[in-house]
Amino acid sequence: MDVLAKLTPPDLTRLHSRRARLIRRWLAAGLLLAGALLFAHPGSARGAPTTPTVVAAHDLPSGAALRTSDVRLADLPDSARPAGVSSTLGEVEGHLLAGAVRAGEPLTDVRLAKTIPASGEPGTATVPVRLADSAVAGLLGLGGRVDVVAAPEPGAPASVLASGATVVAIGHQEKAAGGPEKGPLVLLRLPEATATRVAAISLERPVTVTLR
Repeated sequence: MDVLAKLTPPDLTRLHSRRARLIRRWLAAGLLLAGALLFAHPGSARGAPTTPTVVAAHDLPSGAALRTSDVRLADLPDSARPAGVSSTLGEVEGHLLAGAVRAGEPLTDVRLAKTIPASGEPGTATVPVRLADSAVAGLLGLGGRVDVVAAPEPGAPASVLASGATVVAIGHQEKAAGGPEKGPLVLLRLPEATATRVAAISLERPVTVTLR
């Protein structure tokens, strides 16, 4: 107290100023340290443990066969992870989607369709066809029944190539190099003779399907 009493008003002002600067420096250092801890350990800093979760890397259509580029791992808080979600990429690769998903959406077991074998009952075959209207593929569902129709061309009227084909899988939209996007390949299961005819005509004329 004696020392403070001897200080002049300018001295007191400088002392208070130095104290204020020291307090601000300590506060800034504390904030920097807290930010570094939060960046290095985001889950523990927030008190919410996280777990790697498989999510869609981009928008995916119904029936798509999942590839490595279609999925990624994201650390989600355990409280935000839905039931039945996958934690490793290998659990979902090659599976078919039962419905469309958005980018970033966790992939749960109800989103994965039961695989429909490419070869069904005896006497059937699976044929890939590229639909003339790519938007139609988004309306298809695995196991659905469709009729295959060849588009009309000069000297060749529209015609039904096959009735009651079973949708086995739906591929991805493709973009040709330097050209427009191509419709996705759709795998259809048909009687062998009909499948051969559909495969041959689809190489010559655009084809589409009608839903049953």
